[in-house]
Amino acid sequence: MSQNISARQFEIIEASGRLLMRKGMQGLTTKNLASEMNFTESALYRHFTNKDAIILHLIRYLSGNIKSRFSDIVNTDINPQEKFRALFQSQFHFFKKNPHFIIIILNDSLIDKSHDIINEILVLIAMNQNFISGVIDEGKAAGHFKSDIDTENMVHITLGSFRLQMLKWKMSQFSFDIEEEGMRLMDSLTKLFRG
Repeated sequence: MSQNISARQFEIIEASGRLLMRKGMQGLTTKNLASEMNFTESALYRHFTNKDAIILHLIRYLSGNIKSRFSDIVNTDINPQEKFRALFQSQFHFFKKNPHFIIIILNDSLIDKSHDIINEILVLIAMNQNFISGVIDEGKAAGHFKSDIDTENMVHITLGSFRLQMLKWKMSQFSFDIEEEGMRLMDSLTKLFRG
């Protein structure tokens, strides 16, 4: 749990996830959330000012979680190809256990939300790009990845493939094993990028 989120806020975030899985983004209302928590709406407002604040905290929680997992992986002694694979294995494992975050991240209506939400999503994207770029650059320096393809393009190919895989999973109503299918995709990308 992030040090910026109280225990009660974390409970609300978890309840938000349950609501998102049952009712989708449109079902994440303060009224529904208060009911899920057996709160009054006014009690909910003591922890979050509105629905946007809840979404903002969900995204911040996800960012903190990814940063922690990715930092642990990039600081290991495994080779860059294994790090690349481990980053995505970590992602697929996390999202398999927490699919409600995919409902948020792949929700196009958030683009029209508050500047704070847009900025938080941009921070999340930049952080992912930076971690993956670092691993790819390390792999290029060690001769594990091709050096004739621009790192930025490799990151775009990787994240675009990841997003499409997650979108297919979401649209199938999470009906297939995202770890198995996702890692098959990432193993193919690793082969394509191999030096």
